[in-house]
Amino acid sequence: MSKAVLVFLAIVLVCANVALYHYGRGPGVGPVVEGTPVPAAPSVSAIPSPSPSPSRVAETVDPAPATASVPATPTAPAPYVATGQGALTIPVQGVTAAQLRDTFSEARSQGRVHEALDIMAPRGTPVFAVADGTVEKLFTSVPGGLTIYQFEPDGRYAYYYAHLDRYADGLHEKQAIRRGEVIGYVGSTGNADPSAPHLHFAIFELGPEKQWWKGTAINPYPVFVPAR
Repeated sequence: MSKAVLVFLAIVLVCANVALYHYGRGPGVGPVVEGTPVPAAPSVSAIPSPSPSPSRVAETVDPAPATASVPATPTAPAPYVATGQGALTIPVQGVTAAQLRDTFSEARSQGRVHEALDIMAPRGTPVFAVADGTVEKLFTSVPGGLTIYQFEPDGRYAYYYAHLDRYADGLHEKQAIRRGEVIGYVGSTGNADPSAPHLHFAIFELGPEKQWWKGTAINPYPVFVPAR
């Protein structure tokens, strides 16, 4: 083989090695300086997580604790007022407000509370209707003796008169009566002391059934003797 051919083959071999060297390094890679460390690729754990978007932050924040509801202050019951009439008439002739004594909460026999007003007066003293209304029931009982149950016009309240000596002449059930009209007379029938005749007077707020023998007792004393 001639010398010229050998030189040509040597040149081709050198060119091929140079081409392979640059192809293996890839594009864009500068010369590698010997002794310079090549940085390692970051591990997965070292890569910071992306910050959540503002909307996501709003979703993950715990809501503010709910404000505890404040219970409403109980409303005091409305004061008793006879429908369309104002204060009631004292039901015993000749008795003034100054003579009345509050006996509503006093204890009585068998552990019960009185829930009524005792108005002392001589036997036979006329008893008045405290307001307009209707005689709902005339009734004789062991504790109350001779009694009258009166309903006021709207049927919300019942007025109870007990221990009567007798009824007014001609008085009957379902009779319309007027405020100040005589409906009976003071006595001591029932469980009253014969030596202390008086009128046992009570006010009851009736339920929807309008049962004359059943209701919520209301103290009559403040009705006859308003607070000053």
